[in-house]
Amino acid sequence: MEERLQKYLANNGIAARRKCEEYILEGKVKVNDVVVNQLGFKIDPERDVVKYNDKIVEKTEKKVYILLNKPIDYVTTVKDQFNRNTVLDLVKVKEKIVPVGRLDMYTSGALLLSNDGEFINRLTHPSFEIEKTYNVTIKGVITSEEIDKLKAGVEIENNGETYLTKPAKAKILKTDELKQISRVQITIHEGKNREIRKMCEAIGKRVLALHRSKIGKLAVKNIEIGKWRYLTQSEISSFNTNLIK
Repeated sequence: MEERLQKYLANNGIAARRKCEEYILEGKVKVNDVVVNQLGFKIDPERDVVKYNDKIVEKTEKKVYILLNKPIDYVTTVKDQFNRNTVLDLVKVKEKIVPVGRLDMYTSGALLLSNDGEFINRLTHPSFEIEKTYNVTIKGVITSEEIDKLKAGVEIENNGETYLTKPAKAKILKTDELKQISRVQITIHEGKNREIRKMCEAIGKRVLALHRSKIGKLAVKNIEIGKWRYLTQSEISSFNTNLIK
């Protein structure tokens, strides 16, 4: 049965589908030793030999879904050009998994990894609006008025342009007037680069620590930092149900 080249690459652990499309356009993918740079190209996995960076992409049968409690100082990528620690240094499995979305180097918490390209593509697509919940430690005592601004949406910089964030959930967890520190919880369903940090900057607050506590209903409170677990079948089914539109 034929399938699109980028879907085959994503389903077999190369990267998320949109990243695989970039690899195709960059001429990094060959089919039967011929460079293919057309996104609509279809292959027969039973007959065609697909290579990425001149290495054969083997068909992966078993799909795995992993929840990691990411520490800070780890980058969310498969390989890092600066030889920094990556999240794959923490998750040692035989399958070719990739991160689902991203957490910046200085953010800890919930991160999904998988080799299911369709699952990754859906989970990272903006139209599905999966909620992500963050516990944020900020400098200064935050006010209820500032919380209301976060809820309503604030203007941030995104790819060189001004962007109004979508309405968010936000609440104060704790304030310390003596230490001039506040802890707040913010829930968003977007995935803009460093969005939480930029939202806090927009109300004049600097983030001291950032931890993603939940993706959807998946929480990492019972997973030690730096450790991981497989998703249960019911968790996978729940995600797949919510991702079907």
